[in-house]
Amino acid sequence: MDARLIDKSKLPSRYVTEGPARAPHRSYLYAMGLTKEQIHQPLIGVATCWNEAAPCNISLMRQAQAVKKGVAAAGGTPREFCTITVTDGIAMGHAGMRASLPSREVIADSVELTMRGHAYDALVGMAGCDKSLPGMMMAMVRLNVPSIFIYGGSILPGSFRGRPVTVQDLFEAVGKHSVGDMSDDDLDELEQVACPSAGACGAQFTANTMATVSEAIGLALPYSAGAPAPYEIRDRFCATAGEMVVDLLAKGIRPRDIVTRKALENAATVVAASGGSTNAALHLPAIAHEAGIEFTLFDVAEIFKRTPYVADLKPGGRYVAKDMFEVGGIPLLMKTLLDHGFLHGDCITVTGRTIAENLAKVEWNPAQDVVRPANDPITPTGGVVGLKGNLAPEGAIVKVAGMPPEKQVFTGPARVFDNEEACFEAVTKRTYKEGDVLVIRYEGPKGGPGMREMLSTTAALYGQGMGDKVALITDGRFSGATRGFCVGHVGPEAAVGGPIGLLRDGDMITLDAIKGTLTVDLSDEELARRRAEWKAPERARLSGYLWKYAQGVGSALYGAVTHPGGAKDIATYADM
Repeated sequence: MDARLIDKSKLPSRYVTEGPARAPHRSYLYAMGLTKEQIHQPLIGVATCWNEAAPCNISLMRQAQAVKKGVAAAGGTPREFCTITVTDGIAMGHAGMRASLPSREVIADSVELTMRGHAYDALVGMAGCDKSLPGMMMAMVRLNVPSIFIYGGSILPGSFRGRPVTVQDLFEAVGKHSVGDMSDDDLDELEQVACPSAGACGAQFTANTMATVSEAIGLALPYSAGAPAPYEIRDRFCATAGEMVVDLLAKGIRPRDIVTRKALENAATVVAASGGSTNAALHLPAIAHEAGIEFTLFDVAEIFKRTPYVADLKPGGRYVAKDMFEVGGIPLLMKTLLDHGFLHGDCITVTGRTIAENLAKVEWNPAQDVVRPANDPITPTGGVVGLKGNLAPEGAIVKVAGMPPEKQVFTGPARVFDNEEACFEAVTKRTYKEGDVLVIRYEGPKGGPGMREMLSTTAALYGQGMGDKVALITDGRFSGATRGFCVGHVGPEAAVGGPIGLLRDGDMITLDAIKGTLTVDLSDEELARRRAEWKAPERARLSGYLWKYAQGVGSALYGAVTHPGGAKDIATYADM
């Protein structure tokens, strides 16, 4: 599509580039070397979450240059800008994790403000780590300008003494080291080889889960989310995205045309089928919120309940994202789901075609065992399960991928901790017992604040050989790398008086992922008595962004969002 045929009088950038009154604005653009022709072309935002915090985002600046070439080739004028990201692998296990989930909102807000302030007409958003993916997609849906999402790609697996390893092995190695099952030298060697390249964590943790979502929901080009960060083909995907976003602008296809309820159901389906991160049950409702669609944790859980688990991916399975890409990628996974009636094929995507049209030429690859046919799954229901009961009236979520059915029911006495650090200390010192249900509370969106992930604790349990001998529940979150019977997103959270805040040591808790229940053996009368006596514990005084976040953040049931959402929009930015 020739961008010169686009009527700029209807685009946001007209407020910056058109007419005599905008001469001062154009002078700034000339100062950066733009030509008159470039100034009067559509202005395309190219947003990245590049930083030097971790390998997840380190390749995004380079990939952005390929996007800009694609935009220019199609007759648009690319304008690159960066936003923040907080990398969970670095933030994990200390107070920095409180910044992780709030960073999702900052990413969405800052991309929105940059686009609004400079009146850009379309967006290619690039992200590489956990919260940056949903944050970027949320901004796209909120702005509703033609947009394409690009994932920075996954890391390559490391090799430790002849076997493939990921950062998951390192977190679990900390537990092994704590009980004397790994030496200082072995730990030192492992940490130097586990992460050998640029890219996000390589298994079906949160980043790759949300990358899979980006294709299934229709905001990313087919195959683009599966290619590892070091692969040169990423530049081809990026250049194509730059060209195609100009085409979307000409056709008037916008994110809210793409992100429908059916598209959200498709996204939840691929999460369950791939044994993806429980964090998707937080991010999908948040993306839906931007579109003005109510799509809660319970809606996600219903889809998980009816979806077969077919992709044999770590942490519960054997393979990593690179392996799935090389045998057919996310389209292979989606194709078998579509063929067996688990996907809506009529959803439009950023290609301008439907899911079914995109997958029409995808053929099943019988010479691989990374993805099973949907009619011959690993297990007949999804790798992630929603729970509800008197301990979680607003629901909870657990990943069961790789867990045999006999391990999916657990009853034990509560061992209660009011923050992650206290629980991690108990795990490190082995002051818990086999059969305990470890409870970490006051770590929810408001209570944390920030709803921290608990990977350091859960991985240490696994490293100690206790991953299937205890259970853990929290109103916080779990990393996509977590395995074992670990239940997160328990709501209402303790900080607002939820039942998890009323528990005492010794209360008998039952987790049943087969029935989908999370209960404590207490009567309604006893819970009511304890609620009447409950007082929120003294917390450290907050200031800055975490204070602002705690004032406005909502329940995990609706995605832990901080503003009224698309349902309250009078008009979107795209219609300014």
